[in-house]
Amino acid sequence: MASSNTAAPVKAALMSGAEYRESLRRYAPKVFVNGHEVSSVADEPAFQPGINALAYTYDYALKPELAPIALATQSSRNRIVSRMLHVNESAGDLLNKLEAVRVLCQETGCAQRYLAHDALNGIAQAVARIDDARGTTEHRARFENYLAHVQDEDLSLGVAMTDAKGDRSQKPHQQSNPDTYVHVVEQNGKGIVISGTKAIVTGAPYMHELLVMPCRDMGPEDADFAVCCAVRVDAPGITMVSRPAGRPGEKLEHGDALFSRKYGQATAVVIFDRVFVPWERVFYAGDWEHSHVLTYSYATHHRHSCIAARAGFGDLLIGAGALMCEANGLDPDRKSNLRDPMVELIKITEGFYACGVAASVYATQDPYSGTFMPDPVFSNIGKLLLATQIYDMHRLAHEVSGGLIVALPGPDEDHNPATAASLAEVLQANADIPYDKRIQTARFIEDLTASHQGGWYSVISLHGGGSPAAMKQEIWRNYPVGSKVELVERLLERGVLHDEKRSITKNRQPGRCCDTGCTTPGQPMMVPLKEV
Repeated sequence: MASSNTAAPVKAALMSGAEYRESLRRYAPKVFVNGHEVSSVADEPAFQPGINALAYTYDYALKPELAPIALATQSSRNRIVSRMLHVNESAGDLLNKLEAVRVLCQETGCAQRYLAHDALNGIAQAVARIDDARGTTEHRARFENYLAHVQDEDLSLGVAMTDAKGDRSQKPHQQSNPDTYVHVVEQNGKGIVISGTKAIVTGAPYMHELLVMPCRDMGPEDADFAVCCAVRVDAPGITMVSRPAGRPGEKLEHGDALFSRKYGQATAVVIFDRVFVPWERVFYAGDWEHSHVLTYSYATHHRHSCIAARAGFGDLLIGAGALMCEANGLDPDRKSNLRDPMVELIKITEGFYACGVAASVYATQDPYSGTFMPDPVFSNIGKLLLATQIYDMHRLAHEVSGGLIVALPGPDEDHNPATAASLAEVLQANADIPYDKRIQTARFIEDLTASHQGGWYSVISLHGGGSPAAMKQEIWRNYPVGSKVELVERLLERGVLHDEKRSITKNRQPGRCCDTGCTTPGQPMMVPLKEV
């Protein structure tokens, strides 16, 4: 992917958040939410928290102080582009992507747009592998042309990967209803026609285009289901059945609006009914032998990104927990019963984030595409930790906050002349913290952890990017248990020779260090940001 071009790179025409909102008016997807058809996605109240989150990803990329992490140089084109649309060229790119996603999710809870980065990197690896096997260049050429298109237009891309699946015990070709998986139903000299259903597409209604990808390894009988392509969200034949983003439409509460009325995430079931895709937007079709490359590559990239996303969410809980301690009149410096759970919350958040950092540092260069892949073991361990510890994060936030977060009177009482003054008098704890600030913080934590939205964050953390079982499988498949076994056998002086057929010693790995002393040539790994 690298280029020897020495000219100064040219920056792509990046959109602002306002321009992104306006760009949605140029699309007319068929979308249903809350039982009605949406006439304008840009104006639909149910989607505003999601649109707000996407708009923020555009505005933050225009901040000069965030440029080192928000932007990246695509060397093959000598082009400065949004990092959310960048194909990684170094371990430093992965570290900066990790930090960028964390910063985005500190503001939005879930920025959503980073899924495009993960999918583009996975597709880059898959098409390079296919062309290498076939001795061709067409698949890579199609992808690179499409990559230039989305980078120069600064588009938001939804990832349509998870199929409806039908009977989970059956393979795609065995399903009684083939439309439980997206598949090719027709192809000719102009392109392909696809039908089927993708069950979970994050942010689908307010994206510009969808990347359609297979969700599993395919066999020869499933060749029609091994398809990867790009479509506009309003392509004829596409119908989206969505859920609202956040908690829009609720009454305004005392003080600032709660988090999930400002930011949220919609998902959608996307139905494809004979959707035509021209060949220039088809990255592969029928290449079942290589379907595993994309599913594996995307999963690893996405789990790496999820680590950063939930670290940003953890930052919100840490900050809110500390504010709640202060508002309650208690100092964690002096109260171990508050300090210990706060440290535990910090340990969990920084523990799984450290796995993301390690996955970046131990990244490897894909031999076919030249792109960089995060270490799969650390990526999967970090994602497994956050998936299973999200409930502990909620519990710890509750522990330091007290029961007030769910025991408060309804917010309307703050404006009730008969009760407001009495509540303000008796529910103030720390004399230095006004009643309304204490209550505001309590309701913020309730919103993140003990509400409809809080429960949704738990589920998406557990299953987003794959189930814990899938991550455990990848950890076992990639971890060098064999190196540990042979270490012990050497210390026991058994003199056992390595046996490729021996199950527990098949995975081995020597110690690792990059060839220039922990610095990858080219882009630096991390760049200190200016004080804001």
